[in-house]
Amino acid sequence: MTLSVYNTMARRKEAFETLEPGVVRMYVCGTTPYSDAHIGHGLMAITFDIIRRYLEWKGYTVYHAQNYTDIDDKIIARAVQEGVEPLDLGNRLIDSFTEEIAALNVLPATYYPRATEEVQHMVEMVEGLIERNYAYPVEGGDVNYAVTHFDGYGKLSHRKIEDLLAGSRVEVDERKRHPMDFVLWKAAKPGEPAWDSPWGPGRPGWHIECSVMARRYLGNKIDIHGGGADLIFPHHENEIAQSEAFPDARPFARYWMHNALLQLGGEKMSKSIGNLVTIRELLDAGNAMAFRLYVLQTHYRHPLTYSEEGVQSAKRGLERLQSALRNRAELDGAPSASVASDIEAAKEQFQTAMDDDFNSPVAVSVLFDLARLANQSESSDRAAAQHAMLELAGILGLRLDVVDEDGQSSEAGPFIDLLVELRTELRAGRQWELADTVRDRLTAMGVAVEDSADGSTWRWQR
Repeated sequence: MTLSVYNTMARRKEAFETLEPGVVRMYVCGTTPYSDAHIGHGLMAITFDIIRRYLEWKGYTVYHAQNYTDIDDKIIARAVQEGVEPLDLGNRLIDSFTEEIAALNVLPATYYPRATEEVQHMVEMVEGLIERNYAYPVEGGDVNYAVTHFDGYGKLSHRKIEDLLAGSRVEVDERKRHPMDFVLWKAAKPGEPAWDSPWGPGRPGWHIECSVMARRYLGNKIDIHGGGADLIFPHHENEIAQSEAFPDARPFARYWMHNALLQLGGEKMSKSIGNLVTIRELLDAGNAMAFRLYVLQTHYRHPLTYSEEGVQSAKRGLERLQSALRNRAELDGAPSASVASDIEAAKEQFQTAMDDDFNSPVAVSVLFDLARLANQSESSDRAAAQHAMLELAGILGLRLDVVDEDGQSSEAGPFIDLLVELRTELRAGRQWELADTVRDRLTAMGVAVEDSADGSTWRWQR
């Protein structure tokens, strides 16, 4: 099967072909650590983790770089507010984010470059842009990029410079040759962290950081450049202009991939307007895998509107999948011909969906089909369906064989299953008092029993 990927640059799905056979070089823009990461950051991390996992399952070696912009105006302002050093603030929040995305079952990137550790290489790239007449120093110590000198400016966002200017809020600066010119090097203000440069003390602009770190860790040309849709302009547009000013980096990326943004209450989730749910809040509520399933159930290019009801619905779906794995059967022989055929068809449907620009909602539906098959089967048939469920869920990074995400053992599962079945029989016999006693004892053990038209299920309380 041929994998097709939607390329923002081309505005269509394209067959996936890498620069080097069997190898994928993927750069994903990371966070600016000035406050706690929110679930929009979690959405992006999960999205590209799913993409990476599937590529690796298909046999590719994936080199994945994700940066940290650990020096920024917002970091400096927050550090002043808290009375700490900007780098200390950034380090603390990076450590928290690392723990949080691990809890979401996101694989560690191959490289985690930090802007503050690559400044000298950024200075060198700015010097190269000046030499090629794509950039110019101005009075006061800044260096700007001359957008009119790059013929392809606007090709990612599919707009001309004049259109971009009309639709943008451009800071007035008489030192710019063109209003859309952007800063590559910023002269330091009193009290700010600064590094030496030929233009005086300062720090790199936001856009130059990613161009340098992608080149440094993955090479002058990469296969995939990813990030949120809000980065298409100006950030990714400016990265292209910077990187492709050098002839050895054309095209800078073969595929530009962007996840749609997560919304809360109909608005884009944003630190600046304060409508946030943090990853930490999500984890504290015990919803790590439920949130991952919530993300999987919407295609990465479609906006996801977050709601507590949506997460709880995903949580119930997760429990249905986990329930199909309780009473794990032993594979003591080959499954029946009909079940083997159903499993093979399910795997083909899964791969067809994921080969179609990582269509995770259809892939997830296959897991529920296998869960129903497992619930309806016995012995080797049940074991085969359960094994297929775990295999495909693993490709999506969805943990199903852990009932308690806080690390408690699930060895008690079969005994709890037995008690829930006993309670069901007591209720069927109208022995309500005894049934309530079983439920109350389970509650005291930290087990929540939930009744529905389909029967009773249980989960660990958090």
